[in-house]
Amino acid sequence: MRLKFSMVLLLTLGLCTSALAAPITVTDLAGRKVTVPAHPARIVCVGPGALRLIVYLEAQDTVVGIESMEKRYAAGRPYWLAQPQLKTLPVIGPGGPGAINKKPDMEAMLHVAPDLIFATYMDAVLADEVADTLGIPVVVLSYGELAVFDTRVYDSLKLAGKILGREARTDAVIDFIEALRTDLHRRTVAVLDGERPGVFVGGIGHRGTHGIESTQRDYIPLDWNHAVNVAQQVKATIGSHVMVDKETLLGLDPEVIFIDDGGLALVAEDYRKKPDFYDALKAFRQKKVFTLLPFNFYTTNIGTAMADAYAIGKTIYPSRFVDVDLAVKADEIYTFLVGKPVYSAMQAEYGRLGQVAPFLE
Repeated sequence: MRLKFSMVLLLTLGLCTSALAAPITVTDLAGRKVTVPAHPARIVCVGPGALRLIVYLEAQDTVVGIESMEKRYAAGRPYWLAQPQLKTLPVIGPGGPGAINKKPDMEAMLHVAPDLIFATYMDAVLADEVADTLGIPVVVLSYGELAVFDTRVYDSLKLAGKILGREARTDAVIDFIEALRTDLHRRTVAVLDGERPGVFVGGIGHRGTHGIESTQRDYIPLDWNHAVNVAQQVKATIGSHVMVDKETLLGLDPEVIFIDDGGLALVAEDYRKKPDFYDALKAFRQKKVFTLLPFNFYTTNIGTAMADAYAIGKTIYPSRFVDVDLAVKADEIYTFLVGKPVYSAMQAEYGRLGQVAPFLE
């Protein structure tokens, strides 16, 4: 009885200490000074990738509401597949690309009574307006430029980790990602220029699904493998994403083509309609067309980008990746970042990572 009383007393004192801890002031990724509660126990995440970062920090148990977009489009987002309990949470607004830098559903926010709101891709003016209206601090996070790997995501992890008391986990996540990047660099940096095939990645999602013409000049998995991305020969108007017309693609004539599984169905349909065009491409004639898991889904799924990088490396430099089993590597990455080995679920939705495009077999 005395032991039970002591445990209750300690728990009560702990809760009181947490509640009385002094708030802290931080500078968010929009450059705002924000005063936030120490040890916030109830948070919500709005905007592309905000929830993903919280799962990376193993802080999903503090989330008390989610965007409806998260529930509607589960496939392709490993953090959601690994944490199915999130789908039971109340909805705090629509989310999705159309809600970027738009005022969230204020009534729904108040209904779940969060201590803190994490938001991505929200400007300082709107963040201040939301915080003032709700009386709840808003901390803006960022992945940097959409669809590329920008180390501002590390700044976001460090900031959220500091606020949530997850500094050790933050360091572990960054170290893990950097270790994978170092491994890819070690395997591929010494490849001679003449042994580097010209590579093109088509079907990349960008505010929706697209066919083979949709690509990136700066594509994370290619960059991490020191690969020759032929799309860099195409001028971009804004950012990294470009739409390469078919005539230009014929001129580039890459030796190897990868298709983002998010756009694979559109590429397959177009292939059936215009076989002459595709057969004019060397990669299609030689069946050097392979699939990748989509990672541009509500901004960058870093774990999937890393798995894709290993698939690309194993495909274009097979002798340097003999020891890599792609399924095992993908699950190693997913388990660390999101808590469960969800590659089988990804494969069930999109097919085997790095396989020859099914419509060519």
